[in-house]
Amino acid sequence: MSSASSPAVESAISLDAKLSGVLGGRTASAFEKAFGMRTVADLLSHYPRRYAKRGELTALANLPIDENVTIVAEVLRVQERPMRARRGSILEVKISDGEGILTLTFFNQAWRAKDLVPGVRGIFAGKVSDYRGALQLAHPDYELFEPDEGGEVGTNSAAAKNWAQTPIPIYPATGTVASWQVQKATALVLDGLGPVDDPVPGGVSRERGLLPFREALELVHRPEKDAQWQRARDALRFQEAFVLQAALLQQRAAARAIAATPRRPSPGGFLERFDAALPFALTDDQATVGGEIARDLADTAPMNRLVQGEVGSGKTLVALRAMLAVADSGGQAALLAPTEVLAAQHLRSIVRVLGPDLAAQLMPTMLTGQLSTAERKKALLRTVSGQARIVVGTHALLGDAVTFFDLGLVVVDEQHRFGVEQREALRAKGGTPPHVLVLTATPIPRTVAMTVFGDLDVSTIAQLPAGRQGIESFVVPLADRPGWERRIWERASEEISKGRQVFVVCPAITGKDAEDDGEESPPDEGPARPVANVEAVAAQVRADPLFAEARIGVLHGKLSSDVKDEVMRSFAAGALDLIVATTVIEVGVDVPNASAMVILDADRFGVSQLHQLRGRVGRGGVPGLCLMVTSAEPETLARERVEAVAATLDGFELANIDLELRREGDVLGSRQSGGRSSLRLLRVAKDGELISEARTAAQETLESGDGLGAHPALAAALARRLDESERAFLAKS
Repeated sequence: MSSASSPAVESAISLDAKLSGVLGGRTASAFEKAFGMRTVADLLSHYPRRYAKRGELTALANLPIDENVTIVAEVLRVQERPMRARRGSILEVKISDGEGILTLTFFNQAWRAKDLVPGVRGIFAGKVSDYRGALQLAHPDYELFEPDEGGEVGTNSAAAKNWAQTPIPIYPATGTVASWQVQKATALVLDGLGPVDDPVPGGVSRERGLLPFREALELVHRPEKDAQWQRARDALRFQEAFVLQAALLQQRAAARAIAATPRRPSPGGFLERFDAALPFALTDDQATVGGEIARDLADTAPMNRLVQGEVGSGKTLVALRAMLAVADSGGQAALLAPTEVLAAQHLRSIVRVLGPDLAAQLMPTMLTGQLSTAERKKALLRTVSGQARIVVGTHALLGDAVTFFDLGLVVVDEQHRFGVEQREALRAKGGTPPHVLVLTATPIPRTVAMTVFGDLDVSTIAQLPAGRQGIESFVVPLADRPGWERRIWERASEEISKGRQVFVVCPAITGKDAEDDGEESPPDEGPARPVANVEAVAAQVRADPLFAEARIGVLHGKLSSDVKDEVMRSFAAGALDLIVATTVIEVGVDVPNASAMVILDADRFGVSQLHQLRGRVGRGGVPGLCLMVTSAEPETLARERVEAVAATLDGFELANIDLELRREGDVLGSRQSGGRSSLRLLRVAKDGELISEARTAAQETLESGDGLGAHPALAAALARRLDESERAFLAKS
């Protein structure tokens, strides 16, 4: 896929030019397939991952098996030998970083020995495999370094030194498009690139001492020294933050520009009657956030508010009070839950908290995909007629058949499970745009809130209601304490003997399949072993004499809706002593008598998942116990993650720890390998101050004079950088 055959560039290239017209159709097609690139802007924002030097070699000892790598190394020796089983030969090339050795293997390609001579250096790319205990790359791609102009590599001339020290960009690559192919395509484009308008206004750039956009693009891709790409990255990183924040502020302004129906509680109405019957006082945080929501609801601009709060802090109560204020104004509220188990529990909880009189008048109704035809017809009729003032459901609420009489409020539970498209689909069901309230029990660091939820106002409930018992958390490290395994089950049995109930959580349903019920489980860093699964663990517990008298149930995503609901009802009613489950019980499941949570293979869950799961116990007058069982070795990232959660109950502290522990690029989620990710250079874990400054600068730019109209380059960058799919991706992350 050489760029040499690409058509000549006759006139200056613009950022919006199609790659097919610059690189040629075949190369452009390969780039689109590998990276989703279509335009020159897409290619030029595919920044180098790192920079190598011709004089430096890549450490080979830590190369990951079964992953595509790009390395800089030197050829040591070359050997050709005949194949044993069939005709032909194998060319084996040993390359080294000066310490470790890696073998390059080529079948029936003896001619490569002319290029790959001992002493030559280059970039080699391919998938690392383990062949009889030795690392190898089979049929790798490579690009050898040409000797410097002053002669052979290694001479002491200034030119040779300069040659050895010039940074070589190493790009994110795939098995089909190597780093140097990206480099050649980028060079071709830069050679023909015309003037480029900077999305960051001149005044902001000068104040921060940033390189102009065109110069930054040149130096990030073709630096002659390290200081050049570092300055270029600084400029491009700020630009990325600036464009992103401008997009979020624009979304926020657009949402507020649409007229909404004000929703105010009426004297003696539903909300006033509900508050009068509450058997406890609201916490200070609940009252504060409730006041913020009430002001938003009474406004003619639609509310777009995120309420974040610890597990059990009373977010649902705050949301219910907002629903009652809307009902007072004659409107309906829709509560969108991520699972049927949670939707059913929300409905039961709302009916219970409202009491018989209010429940009869407000008629809370559930709409999910598992209802019978008759039940669904009845629920749809109640919704369209306005009889049901509160409608609870899953994604089924988004269906075309669901119509509301007067949708005034949309409450989205657990934002990370719903994308912007779902939020918009539900919002579009109102006559005038409904107010939107998003709830999350996953505390969000300020930088992430600014980056992902920058179009929402953020409220926080940090206080827990009075009377909550504490939760004790312990790591059970089977790698160094295998004898403790029996004690886990003895401890669970002791809780049951006191009349309490126990959750046991596994990362998989069966030995063959794992259930991805939300956040993707981090990779296991312990030794290879069977993953704890619901079927095997349930069978083990039932066969254990310790649980001979215990009533045991199972709960996972492959059960039918009716069965899942029945299991949770039985557990909530005390008819089951122990349930073995997957993370379907992670969010919102409320059983005050549940005292113990056993999380098996805890290292397979993320920080926020572990914190959520732990929050299922200690919710009543019974103290909670959480045992996080792991076989991860000491001092691995997996073990650190589990130990971090066990060490604190503060979800906000954990959210920051989570940011620090996650690998770069994982914070806002990631797309499939090779796909475009929403953040190129920004890292929310460390760029918080930069993001905050960029937001301030973007706000001042948008609010001054003609706003976006005075900044066509910013408007073009917004259209180019954040198309609808990317905005949706950001909102889902």
